[in-house]
Amino acid sequence: MPVGYRFIGAAAGTQTGIRLRGQGRDGHAFPSPGRKGQFLEQLTAELGGAGQIGVGVGPVLEKFDAVSRIAVLRGGGLGDLMFAIPAMAALKAAYPAAHLTLLGTPIHEAVLGAVESPVDEVVVLPFAEGVRPGEEDAGELDRFFAGMRGRAFDLAVQLHGGGRFSNPFLLRLGASHTVGTRTADAALLERSVPYLYYQHEPVRALEVAGFAGAFPVDLEARLAPAGQASFPPRPGDGAQPLVVIHPGATDPRRRWPAAKFAELAAACAADGSRVVLIGDGSEQGLAAEIADSAASTAVSSLAGALDMAGLVALLAGADVMVANDSGPRHLAQALGVPTVGIFWVGNVINAGALGRSLHRVHASWVTACPTCGVDVTQVGWTAARCVHDDSLVAGVAVSDVYGDVWSLTAGKSAKQDA
Repeated sequence: MPVGYRFIGAAAGTQTGIRLRGQGRDGHAFPSPGRKGQFLEQLTAELGGAGQIGVGVGPVLEKFDAVSRIAVLRGGGLGDLMFAIPAMAALKAAYPAAHLTLLGTPIHEAVLGAVESPVDEVVVLPFAEGVRPGEEDAGELDRFFAGMRGRAFDLAVQLHGGGRFSNPFLLRLGASHTVGTRTADAALLERSVPYLYYQHEPVRALEVAGFAGAFPVDLEARLAPAGQASFPPRPGDGAQPLVVIHPGATDPRRRWPAAKFAELAAACAADGSRVVLIGDGSEQGLAAEIADSAASTAVSSLAGALDMAGLVALLAGADVMVANDSGPRHLAQALGVPTVGIFWVGNVINAGALGRSLHRVHASWVTACPTCGVDVTQVGWTAARCVHDDSLVAGVAVSDVYGDVWSLTAGKSAKQDA
């Protein structure tokens, strides 16, 4: 099953909008005459007869009455959860007495167990096509939906892509009211926001929350370590700036070359910073390679050695985080840690930090596969994905990234030198 590009390397199972056939001379897709009706439908919001009470990201509609139980559907990885946090904070503010249940994934459960958040409970999704990748079990799905219907949700909110699979999934919950995003080929919800691929993901989710009557509280995720979190000793003597680097990304096209991360780590260490590389078990080799190449006792790796509480604690104590467009970078940002991100330009649109005083973004403007030349900006189920995994961000200069790391740690370095 093709998954399209979403933003490069997005979590599998997230649906995107369809790509319209036909292209103009400028390369942009346009609808064929026979599909104009579908095109118009794709661009039409469904308000469910509700009146508008204000403006947030988009229209903020009338709240639903008597909402005591809310379900939010959002699968995917760590970054996908961070994108949904502002919308869930808005929903919690709009319905403060309601119990908010996130229908998510095991990593969501682990993260939310380590931080304070607007989520009251996480229910792990069963494997289901387009929602959570894996081998489906019809009996397990039936039991899941029976259990969810037994909870009698008053409001179910779909934040998981364009709705081709996630809207029918949401409808099976049996909630009194449904809100979400929708492409032209997706099932109807009571209120729906048109799903058009290139939109900042947290802002998209906030637009959906507005259709449920919720005004924005924050534009981006804001989290804090849970009170019971155990903080490990800070690497080094505590006086050195702590630079945390995550060199991985789910999609290899989003990865900055290991040699450039090593050069950056060595430069940071030479300037007096303590550098710690992180990653999951599959990234231990990559992190070890970078640490070895940096050739400094101030550079070490904790890849594969931290549980989620440990990762949260380490990031919360960092002075700056450097990473590709990855879940740990989004988590660091949510914890209030300055970040330097290395992004493919399409991912900047959908996932880049909004501010620049604490967060720096280095964008690669590559729009074609370096090997075969296929256009990597096309999105949707019909967009071809070539077989090549060349990095689309390899052209970002080490000196540019290092300059931002230095500027974000300069205050601490100056105190250390005094």
